[in-house]
Amino acid sequence: MAGPADARIHGAAARGFARSADAYERARPEYPPEAIAWLAQRLGLGPGRTAVDLAAGTGKLTRPLLLTRARVVAIEPVAEMRRAIGPGAEVLDGTAEAMPVADGSADAVTVGQAFHWFDGPAALAEIHRVLRPGGALAVVWNHRPLEDPVQAAIEAIIGAHRARTPAHTSGAWEDAFAATTLFGAREERTFAHARLADADALADRVGSTSFIAALPDGPRAEILEAVRALAADGPVRLPYVCEVFVCNRRP
Repeated sequence: MAGPADARIHGAAARGFARSADAYERARPEYPPEAIAWLAQRLGLGPGRTAVDLAAGTGKLTRPLLLTRARVVAIEPVAEMRRAIGPGAEVLDGTAEAMPVADGSADAVTVGQAFHWFDGPAALAEIHRVLRPGGALAVVWNHRPLEDPVQAAIEAIIGAHRARTPAHTSGAWEDAFAATTLFGAREERTFAHARLADADALADRVGSTSFIAALPDGPRAEILEAVRALAADGPVRLPYVCEVFVCNRRP
């Protein structure tokens, strides 16, 4: 990617997501309707309310939030991802640690698939600044259950390339929540769902992974061919667990 985000976000995210924005939009799973409904109800989203979708990516969470008829501000540092968000939201260049919005201007802040990339304490302080009193933060992930044989096979192919890239599964992101006094206790819900994926969709899904997308062309092509082979006999079922955490802003 070319642009100022290189200096503001993790290198694997800047390079990988810039290179794989199209694959990300095609192959990353949507959030299940039940999860969106619970999230919208818990955050009180609707006309007259404002939600900031932080690290919005290609708009996978932004677009369902727009269906609540709330005002949605999508903040995303990678230009290639921002361009895929589409109409309806106010789309801004920014990061979790420096959001280009006013103090107390949001009723809710949402983060989909991204909190593990943040400087946790700095991000929580910035989210607290942006939220109005009574506002809440929602953190959402579509998690890959590795007890599933197809997800386990994918992990066996890509795991050695992860190195020190931040990951949701590491749990390190939780340290900031455990230490903060800015937010209350987390309320959690989980929603199981699945999608079918053929060889092209599997390659797109793995190719949209930051540390794979950032690899040189040769090693990246070898990985994608190995992943395609998992669906050589036809589409495979990819299960996910959507995890939703919500915590209220403290005064």
